[in-house]
Amino acid sequence: MPERRWIQPEWLFWDGRVRAGLALEVDERGQVAGAGKPPEGAPVEPLRGRLLLPGLVNAHSHAFQRLIRGRTEYVASGQERDDFWSWRELMYRAANALDPEGVYVASRQAFVEMALAGTTSVGEFHYLHHAPDGTPYADRLELSRQVIRAARDAGVRIALLRVGYARAGFGKPENPRQRRFIDPSLERVVEDAVALREAMRGDPAVAVGLAPHSVRAVPKPWLELLAREGPKGMPVHLHAAEQPAEIAACREEHGRTPVELLDEVGLLREGVTLVHAVHLTEDEVKRVGASGATVCACPSTERNLGDGVVRADELLRAGSPICLGTDSHAAVDLLDEARQLEGHLRLVRLRRAVMDPGGGEMDGLAVRLLKSATARGAWSLGLEGVGYLEPRQAADFFTVDLEHPALVGCSEESVLPALLLGGAPGAVRDVAVGGRWIVRDGEHPLRRESARAFAALSRRVFA
Repeated sequence: MPERRWIQPEWLFWDGRVRAGLALEVDERGQVAGAGKPPEGAPVEPLRGRLLLPGLVNAHSHAFQRLIRGRTEYVASGQERDDFWSWRELMYRAANALDPEGVYVASRQAFVEMALAGTTSVGEFHYLHHAPDGTPYADRLELSRQVIRAARDAGVRIALLRVGYARAGFGKPENPRQRRFIDPSLERVVEDAVALREAMRGDPAVAVGLAPHSVRAVPKPWLELLAREGPKGMPVHLHAAEQPAEIAACREEHGRTPVELLDEVGLLREGVTLVHAVHLTEDEVKRVGASGATVCACPSTERNLGDGVVRADELLRAGSPICLGTDSHAAVDLLDEARQLEGHLRLVRLRRAVMDPGGGEMDGLAVRLLKSATARGAWSLGLEGVGYLEPRQAADFFTVDLEHPALVGCSEESVLPALLLGGAPGAVRDVAVGGRWIVRDGEHPLRRESARAFAALSRRVFA
């Protein structure tokens, strides 16, 4: 473990504000011990010209989809338009081309890219479980283990959200491209999740949760059983209200919307995260807010797929925590996800500072967005001791270069708004998880190795 030491940046985000003259004390267990002035003779690591911030928490990732970046940005021949549903068919091609090593290589590239952008924890919404023909591997946890190995090799924490997937959709025939996603029962899904949690119990950087994929892919009895008998202490994530077609299908099958269905079966509650939740009525916004459920917005993917805009301002007012994810990895930059969350709302609401909490503070909006990119994500994933820079919390943090052209001239009050709302590509310089550096001066030790392996995999998949 790292020795007890002090990290001395130019500025430190501490107690909700950017402050000068403070050093961060990291103990032998890789936890934050406090902040202040280092005592005489204490080991100090100076980080001149750096702002130190809590590590970012990416609450929703499909790591293998990193393979299709740049390969779906056109309207296919013979089609009049492109949308989520046509994009999905192209995604299946990549999903079905991967063996276990390919899953590892693709996932590692996504996680290395996250680390380089300041992410220290990721929630992996994992639904590749079997061979492409649907045959289970001898070790049913094989692909989950590969994704976890990729995260740990990249140096980031991971909450593996074991997805349950039962069908192509209400009244739809079997889709052969989905065979490696599908399980015979919810009991099998839970059994595998519990077995994975037990197998990973010795690694404090790995957590496990459950993810009934969506009301489209999971029948009502599965949702009822999960709400009634799901394992204690496991977070639950699921896609909800992402697409109008999904809502129409849910109404046809159940006579109600996805949110109404989840409320009916008991899965609209604290400990449950609704991913996307784009197409909500005013009543549903209030219902989600009152329930204690979290909403995970993924603005870059929601923009890329033409999903729509999450009503984050209304959800926050209703009481729903908002966290962030990079989802399909159209881009991997959680700071930009925060920027888009607010920016999309400005276009819709036709005004500025839509999510500002009030109080007239220059950095109030930026602090709120930073919380969505850190502590709220950790909460949604059930990651204890992560997401804050506070005593007895994990020493997960990243630094940005205050001499970056986009940040020069900023004050302590204006630097967070400049970073989170103005943007500073490439400003992340150092990243630590549990007090251990995984990125130094903008370099990850696996960056080149991972890129070479990923490029070779891409050539094989899309040959």
